[in-house]
Amino acid sequence: MSKGRLWQYIRNFLFSKINKELLIFLFFLILSGIFWLSLTLNDTYEQEFAIPVAIIDVPKNAVLTSDEIDTVRITIRDKGIVLAAYHYGDYLKNISIRFKNYTRNNGTGFVSAQDMQKIVYQHLLSSSKIISTKPEKLEFYYNYGTKKQIPVRWSGRVIPEELYFISRVEYSPDSVTVYASDAKLDSINIVYTEQLNYANFRDTLVVNCQLSKIKGVKMVPDHIKVSFFTDVLTEERIDGIPVQGINMPEGKILRTFPAKVTVSFVTGVSVYRNLRPEDFHVVADYQEIKQNPSEKCRIYLKDVPAGISRAKLETTLVDYLIESQTEE
Repeated sequence: MSKGRLWQYIRNFLFSKINKELLIFLFFLILSGIFWLSLTLNDTYEQEFAIPVAIIDVPKNAVLTSDEIDTVRITIRDKGIVLAAYHYGDYLKNISIRFKNYTRNNGTGFVSAQDMQKIVYQHLLSSSKIISTKPEKLEFYYNYGTKKQIPVRWSGRVIPEELYFISRVEYSPDSVTVYASDAKLDSINIVYTEQLNYANFRDTLVVNCQLSKIKGVKMVPDHIKVSFFTDVLTEERIDGIPVQGINMPEGKILRTFPAKVTVSFVTGVSVYRNLRPEDFHVVADYQEIKQNPSEKCRIYLKDVPAGISRAKLETTLVDYLIESQTEE
């Protein structure tokens, strides 16, 4: 088809009776839309804006222990076209606050709602009016380098599959540098992660997570890696654990029958492979025997290795004999 015939076909299609009416309808629809939009933008509205606020000109020897950038929510009243300009333009992209203008000598600083409005008004057109400011004051904290290293621990709910348990937890790093006031530093002994929630896993779980925030405290770094190592649960027992007498007077020896006992417990397969009888500590207390003399004495499982749970002696009463040592 030649260009001339194609143009004629398009013209006939557009200017046919039905299409001509459609074009007229679309023209007036667009015209009414423009008219409605102009009326709408000319009306007065109220709109809330979330404005980032940054603390600037911080001295080199000072450390902000709160977030360097906070957010205030300002409700502004003006014509729709002005509010649209604020929303899509660069008027309210960020607000800067000079450190020295709003600090006190106690390691805190704050900007009142009135002061914040004065700062924001500098970025607004003269026709705009601020209706409300949230929060009522903006607080920040700082110190002059007071810090200490604090260990980290995980927090939350981390549960592996049935028949598995968490045998070891590793942190990278295992401690963070904490900046805060002297009073706060004295009260902080452990820093926890954000709440973790993981379940039904059997392989090693590695989580990159944020540290739980504390008001007026800065942590470096503010995120860590936590690795949860799993192992298969197994019920086992170890024989040949010697019974030892404690609180024995000089010159006395405790002999029990049997002299060695058995402990049953639940642990991981990898932990069990490295266990020895010497890792357990079973005792009989002479003071208890003296106060409650009988044919048998009670024995106790005093110490067990790490990674052991539900440990118990297969017998808790044994025959005994107290001998006196003779000097040669």
